[in-house]
Amino acid sequence: MYRQTNKASKNYRKSYTNRKFAIEQESFVEPQNIPELRRIIEITDYDSGEPITHKLELYKTDRIDCYKVLVDGKLWKKRIGWSNILAGIRKALPRLARE
Repeated sequence: MYRQTNKASKNYRKSYTNRKFAIEQESFVEPQNIPELRRIIEITDYDSGEPITHKLELYKTDRIDCYKVLVDGKLWKKRIGWSNILAGIRKALPRLARE
């Protein structure tokens, strides 16, 4: 077994005291209330000559990192993550060739 110096034992007690204080502070934090409607994404597409607006409404689900997504009022996905939402938007609105 290794010998513990005075400096090391002071640092150990100090870090243990700080950790104990941090745990006590965490217990006083109230849980955050997440609203039912979390985000709205509005996309206006000008490529077809006249502007077309699509509205994506992102609602909370049983997981904190997923959303229930309604596109123009119709259910798209029951539970989907943020990166997959962005990938779906990218695939649904492809780029047009230059004239």
